[in-house]
Amino acid sequence: MAPAPRRGGRGAAMGPRAAVRRAAATPQSRGVSLHPRQVAALVRAARRVRLRAHAPYSRFPVGAAVLTASGAIVTGCNVESASYGLSICAERAAVAHAVASGHRRLRAVAVAARPAAMPCGACRQVLHEFGVETVVVVAPRGAPRLYRLPDLLAHPFGPAGMR
Repeated sequence: MAPAPRRGGRGAAMGPRAAVRRAAATPQSRGVSLHPRQVAALVRAARRVRLRAHAPYSRFPVGAAVLTASGAIVTGCNVESASYGLSICAERAAVAHAVASGHRRLRAVAVAARPAAMPCGACRQVLHEFGVETVVVVAPRGAPRLYRLPDLLAHPFGPAGMR
């Protein structure tokens, strides 16, 4: 996971509702079709599940929450293994949990880390395949930053490429 760009200045001490309203007006959020209440619910869920991460090697716990097409929120956290390549990112854990729960279409993902971090390339690819349009990046405190997945993943490979 790559650290998200730092945000300085105003807004650091805002409450969660004000932070969501402010995030909804940032340049990164243009073209994003999430209601501020949905963003707030995703952020709460991602922050909460981050506390359950198993990150004894990196000491970098990450939580993720996906919003399904039906409006359900499903969570996941990173789970590390001593064999690093077998570790799983929080975003893919959330997608796997959603699929196991019967959800195949996803709308958005929130990722909570300290410092805030963007999804890695593998996670971006998996998120694309399940239809995620919006990525919300947030630290344990502060305003979320919203991005469109197509802006983060140029030229994705998808199911159409398998035909």
